[in-house]
This record gives sequence, structure tokens and C-alpha cells, in this order.
Amino acid sequence: MEGIRSPAVAGSFYPGGTAALTAMVSGLLADASAAEPVHRAAPPKALIVPHAGYIYSGATAARAYAGLAAARQVIRRVVLLGPVHRVAVRGLALPGVARFATPLGEVALDQHAIAAIRDLPQVVDSAPAHAHEHALEVQLPFLQSVLDDFKLVPLAVGDASPAEVAEVLERLWGGPETLVVISSDLSHFLPYATAQQTDRATALDILALKPTISHEQACGGTPVNGLLLAARRHGLQPRLLDQCNSGDTAGDRQRVVGYASFSFAPETSDAGA
Repeated sequence: MEGIRSPAVAGSFYPGGTAALTAMVSGLLADASAAEPVHRAAPPKALIVPHAGYIYSGATAARAYAGLAAARQVIRRVVLLGPVHRVAVRGLALPGVARFATPLGEVALDQHAIAAIRDLPQVVDSAPAHAHEHALEVQLPFLQSVLDDFKLVPLAVGDASPAEVAEVLERLWGGPETLVVISSDLSHFLPYATAQQTDRATALDILALKPTISHEQACGGTPVNGLLLAARRHGLQPRLLDQCNSGDTAGDRQRVVGYASFSFAPETSDAGA
């Protein structure tokens, strides 16, 4: 497998220059760590993070990524799923390249892990589905900043069932060396107060591990639902880390987009600590 998937939204969704991007991500992570120091005994197995431009949802995403600090030398594989926004696809699409590039460098794809899912009928190749897709790309600078050395399994999710997503995740689940990241925003283009109400209800469904999230509730509803099925199977406990919408960050309040970040970790017995 050869080829590099070049960044498509550098300079628009996030800074296109290496120094500016490094400074922005470092600042977002520092603010997130200061807002809530990491205290969880077990590092997260999975995250749900938003994928808007960093001025809109970067702080919310950083709240999830800051929690990976203790596992930066442990995590060696990131299974990254997000919805397609521009090119329709049936199933879960691989990009057909060897590496993804950002202004912070290149990330190699995990060809061994990819080989383990190739026989599944819902796994397909689609370079066009990845070429201009922002949902996966915007997560990479955060991952490159908080992890030491990792390989990537990027899947652009189109028309698929939650069970099909969960089946792929099960193949790739692994142990503490594998992190699952689901890229999804919440409601789109509702008035501020309506969005708050809608997104609160969605967050409660996610915290209850209800795999019934619609695309009106979350653009990444399909991969979110697949994760919720897998989380139930593996006994993971979800935690809401941060929630807001574009009316709180960098947009008007007439038509907002909702954002939230969640972590999923094994249940611990130190609740009273």
C-alpha cells in the first residue's frame, strides 16, 4: 500500500502552519488540563469528540484528548471513525493509502489491523470518501500532540448499521494499546435554546449507552451507536467531559451546532477516592 492522504482543511478548520498549529493545540490542551486535572485511574478506551473548526469545538475536543496524557506511551493504535459529509459510501470506507499527513507530520496506517477487517463485507475502499473529509482529519493534530508513536485505522462511515460498526470495532478492539475515537458533532442549525435541550437529551442517551442516536441528534450517529453497542459488551462506563454549542464559542445563536466530548473507560472500584 502506497500513497499519502494530504490535509484538506489545514488553514481553514485549523491553522495550516506547523508553529501556529502546535501553539493552538498546546494551548487548548493546557486549558483543558487546567480546567479539570486528570484523575481517572484507568485511561479511556474510547472517546467521542466533535469535529468542527477549532475555534468552534477545539476546546471541547481538547477536554477528551487531555485525558490521554497518562497513556501516551501505551497507545500504539488509534481506530478513528467519523461520518462522511461529502461523498456517499455504503459501509465503512478505508482510504487506500499508506499514510495521513497534517502540518505536524505523517501518521502511518496500521496495515496489520486493516488486514484483520478486510474480509468483512461492510468494509470497503474509497479514496474519494476521505479526500476532502474533515471529520477524521481534524482529530489528527490532537492525537499527534498527545501520543508518542501510533498507527492509524481511519474509517469513513456511510450507510451502515450500528451492528456492522460494532463488528468492525470488535475485530480491532485489542487491549490498552488500542484507542477508539468517534468523531461526531451533535445537533445542527437549531436555535440556541432548542439545541441545548436537544443535545442534553442526546448526552443522556449516550451516558445510558442507548444505541439509538439519530442523525438529527448527531451527524456521527451511526459510528456513535456502534461504539455504544461495543461499550455495553465490554462493560465500559461513559463520562461526559464537556458540552456546548457554536453559540457559546464563535457563532451566533440563531442556528447553532452542538458539541460534546465523552470518555469511555472500564468501571473502577475507587469511586470514593
